[in-house]
Amino acid sequence: MEPIEIAAWVFHSLFSSVWTGSVLFLTLAVLPLARNGTLNATPLESVARKIKLISRTCAVVLLLTGGHMAGQQYTSESLFETKSGWLVLAMVTFWFFLMTTVEIGGAKLTDGTERDKVREPANNARPFFLTASLLAVLLLVTAGLISAQNLGYL
Repeated sequence: MEPIEIAAWVFHSLFSSVWTGSVLFLTLAVLPLARNGTLNATPLESVARKIKLISRTCAVVLLLTGGHMAGQQYTSESLFETKSGWLVLAMVTFWFFLMTTVEIGGAKLTDGTERDKVREPANNARPFFLTASLLAVLLLVTAGLISAQNLGYL
């Protein structure tokens, strides 16, 4: 394997872990604090802005590294006609919806913080971050299935 391919795999794994971890942390640790009023508006707004920045950065890096890896491993035919190709297409779909739900959830989370509202924005953002968390886990599961397929286990 060439150094460029190794770097693509490493960065892809690293940024997918950061993205998934940050979404799950926000959903499981930050949102409950905001929903019960323990967290005030200033830190909540800061966290919401950071999650959107992390999401955007990771989405771009994953698009670039994933595109490079797919371009090295698949033709247009094998992408649409093999199990691993279908898994890659599923991963791209999850990636798109994860990016979208984090953007919407982040916007809902900051809506009202300038008026020192916390509970309402957190409640409004919750369904989007629950969905984003599910999508993040599905992305990781799909990545594991792609690896298993490439190693000949599936």
